[in-house]
Amino acid sequence: MSKTILKPLDAESPRGREGFSALLNRQFEIPEEIEASVREIIADVRENGDQALVEYTKRFDCPDFDASMLPVGEEEITRAYSRVDPGILESIRKALSKIEAFHGKQLPVSWFDTRADGTILGQMVHPVDAAGLYVPGGTGGSTPLVSSVLMNAVPARTAGVKRLVLATPPGRDGRVSPYLLVAAREAGVSEIYRMGSAWAIAAMSYGTETIGAVDVVAGPGNIFVTVAKKLVSGNVGIDMVAGPSEILIIADEHAEPSYVAADMLSQAEHDPMATSVLVTTSGQVAEGVCKELATQLEELERAETARKSLESNGLVLVVKDLDQAADMANRVGPEHLELMVKRPWELLPKIRHAGAVFLGQFSPEPVGDYIAGPNHVLPTMGTARFSSALGVETFLKRSSIISYSREAFLEDAGDVMGLARIEGLTAHERSVGIRLKKD
Repeated sequence: MSKTILKPLDAESPRGREGFSALLNRQFEIPEEIEASVREIIADVRENGDQALVEYTKRFDCPDFDASMLPVGEEEITRAYSRVDPGILESIRKALSKIEAFHGKQLPVSWFDTRADGTILGQMVHPVDAAGLYVPGGTGGSTPLVSSVLMNAVPARTAGVKRLVLATPPGRDGRVSPYLLVAAREAGVSEIYRMGSAWAIAAMSYGTETIGAVDVVAGPGNIFVTVAKKLVSGNVGIDMVAGPSEILIIADEHAEPSYVAADMLSQAEHDPMATSVLVTTSGQVAEGVCKELATQLEELERAETARKSLESNGLVLVVKDLDQAADMANRVGPEHLELMVKRPWELLPKIRHAGAVFLGQFSPEPVGDYIAGPNHVLPTMGTARFSSALGVETFLKRSSIISYSREAFLEDAGDVMGLARIEGLTAHERSVGIRLKKD
C-alpha cells in the first residue's frame, strides 16, 4: 500500500496556521555564489563575444562545438519537418492558432485627444525592434519544450516585433530538437542560435560578433538563466524573474479527489521546489486527495521529483467555507489557481490575485500550459498581487504625445513657472518665461 505523503490540516489549528504562514513567506533565494558566477559569465560574454559562447557551450553542452555552429541554418530547419510526428505538428498548429487568437485581443491602440484650446495629447504604441526568446534544452533535447517556443514567440510577433531571436542549448551532438525548430518556424522566429544558460541571456542582451543585441529578453530557464535575466534587466527589458511552479486548488464537497490530486502532481513533477496546495471545505475530499496523491505518485516518471516537492512544499488545508478559501488564495497570490467547486463562476468575483484561474473540473492547469490560448508564463512567489502574465504588452512601449497651441501655452504658463520655482528648477521656469517675453 502506498505511503501517505500529505495529511489534511485544519486551517485554524496550530499546524495549519504554521503551514499557511510558511506558504505566505515562501521565497526564491539566490545563492551568492551563483549570482557571482553569473556576473562573471556576463562580463566574459561582453568582453569576448563568440569566443566566450563557444567555450561555455563546449564545456557544458557540446564538446565539439565551434563558432560556425552558433546559428541554425535554413536547411536544418527545413529537414526538421521530416523528422517530426505529423500528429504533433498538427497539435502545434492548433495550439498556435488558439494562442494567436487570444493574444490578438490584447493589442492596445494609439490614441489622440484634441481639446478646445488646440492642445493635442495622445499616446503612440510601438513594438520593440527585437526580442530574445530563451527556451531550455529539455533534458538534453529529449523533452523539447515546444510550448515555451509558442508562448514566447506568439505575443512578440502579435505585438509587431520584426526580429525574433531564439536561443536554446544544443545536445552533445550539436543538434537542436527538430520539434523546437519546427515550432519556432511556425511561430515566426527570425533567427535561432545554439546557446544556453546565462551566456545566451548575455549574448542576446549585449550582442556578439554573430548575434545582434535585442531589446527584450523573455523565456523560462534554470536558476542561472533567472539570475542572468535579473542582472541584465535595465539594459534590456525582461518578462519577469520567475520562481518555481505553483498551484493552489480550491475545492468543495463536489470535487473529484483523483482530479485534484492529478492537478497537484502536474506542478509537483516540475521541480522539488514547486508548490502544490489544496484548500477545501470538505474533510472527506481532503482525505481522498491525500490518498490519491500517494497512489498516483507511484505511476509517475518523475516520481522522486514530485515526492520531494510534496514533502517540502505540499499542503492540504480544510477551511470553514469558500469565502475563507478565497481570502486565503488572495493572500497567497498563486501562479495557477483552480476553482474545483460546483459553481466556480460565483466564486470567481471574489478572486483578485492569481496568475491564471481555471474554472471547473474540466479545466485542468495543463490545458493552459499547452493549448487553451492564454500565456503560461505567469507570475510566481505571490507577485500576482502586482504583476501579470507574459503578453503582447511585454513587447510594446508607449510614447506620450504633447502638442500645445499658443492659447493653451499662455493658459498654463504661470502654473508651470510657479511649480518649477518651488522646486528650485530655475531653468525650467526660464524655459517657459522666455516664451512669454517673446510673445
